[in-house]
Amino acid sequence: MSHRKVWFGLALVLAYALLCIRWNRLEAATSIASSAAWRAATPANPNEVLSADACVKCHASEVEVWRRTPHSLTFEELHRKPEAKQIAARLGIRSIKHEDRCVACHYTQQAQPTGHEVISGISCESCHGASRNWLDLHHDYGGEGVTRLSESPAHREQRIAASVAAGMRNPENLYLMAQSCLRCHTVQDETLVNVGGHSAGSLDFEFVSWSQGTIRHNFVRSDGKTNAVSSPERLRVMFIAGMIAELEASLRAVALATEANTYGVNAAKRAARAAARLRSVAAKVESPQVEQVLTVFDGVGLRLGNAEQLTAAAEQIGELGYRFAEQADGKKFQQLDRFIPTSDRWK
Repeated sequence: MSHRKVWFGLALVLAYALLCIRWNRLEAATSIASSAAWRAATPANPNEVLSADACVKCHASEVEVWRRTPHSLTFEELHRKPEAKQIAARLGIRSIKHEDRCVACHYTQQAQPTGHEVISGISCESCHGASRNWLDLHHDYGGEGVTRLSESPAHREQRIAASVAAGMRNPENLYLMAQSCLRCHTVQDETLVNVGGHSAGSLDFEFVSWSQGTIRHNFVRSDGKTNAVSSPERLRVMFIAGMIAELEASLRAVALATEANTYGVNAAKRAARAAARLRSVAAKVESPQVEQVLTVFDGVGLRLGNAEQLTAAAEQIGELGYRFAEQADGKKFQQLDRFIPTSDRWK
């Protein structure tokens, strides 16, 4: 046998081995995801943040949209606003960009040799999770020469599951996205509200309308060319997922309340409102998860000193929300169309 054939055979064996390692890695992560796919939304870990620069190579169109949004512009603008300065003064905060309770929702931090430093406003990793542990999984389409467009459906399913297991909040599951929004649009800090005078959250927040306008970046299906409008089926699932996520976040907020003041009262009212909206949904469409969410809510008391029960209910509702988004068929929710916000500016 010639040396050329020997080396060619060894190359084939090595390529096959590498393919097996990649696939086994995906399968292992998928196994983890199946048992613990859902997790509560938390601020991005600075030690795992890579920054938007790590995303721009494959998502240039998305990053360009982001740079024009209030999410990005807050980096240069928030600390200059009179209202922000007043809140900081009431709390004795000298620098908004160096205060964890402000940074958690308004900025993105990254670990530097000198410590954790703010590097941008609300960014890719604020919503999709710090990317150090999942970035390589996320853009591995199945081997050399395989692109996102030529990736097999089986590999795509494995890749997404592996990325989620590694910490990515992938928009394949709309509940993960709704959670990311409501983590900050429902304030989880009693002192910030009652002492600082910060709002209790975006009380008019609605997931469909707030995600499909200025910040929409649906370029994936067109390979970066078109910021596509989500399908009616996807918007229906989004509509319900947003309500469930708002109920989860509101229950977590009530659990943190220690006094019947602005923070706790607003959180309780918001939880009751989200539950009422879900009851209206349940009267119009059939969804086992929505029914189960309402059952959990009905078993918990919206009162002070009930943190353990409220937090446990929020955990249950969060997992049900994830399962809803994972299993829901938007084609079955047509009855909701006249209630879902729409706008010509989305088109």
